[in-house]
Amino acid sequence: MTDWEKCPAVESVPGKLSGAWVFAGTRLPVSALFENLESGATVEEFMEWFQPVDEWKVRAVLKHAANSLRAPVLVSSFEDTV
Repeated sequence: MTDWEKCPAVESVPGKLSGAWVFAGTRLPVSALFENLESGATVEEFMEWFQPVDEWKVRAVLKHAANSLRAPVLVSSFEDTV
């Protein structure tokens, strides 16, 4: 699971979209980025469609997500879930 608290480009505010992680200073959920990319949109298209989101925030979210995938997995923890 990604620890979004360590990403400065996002925030979670109780009462704002039920505390969902959003791009800082907006009401746009971070999940919207990944949903659009999964549907075939480019990063450039996403930024055009959702202009309140700065490019550095989009890049920071993508970098943070990619880095979270590099975290080491404990074999014993993995075996417990299989």
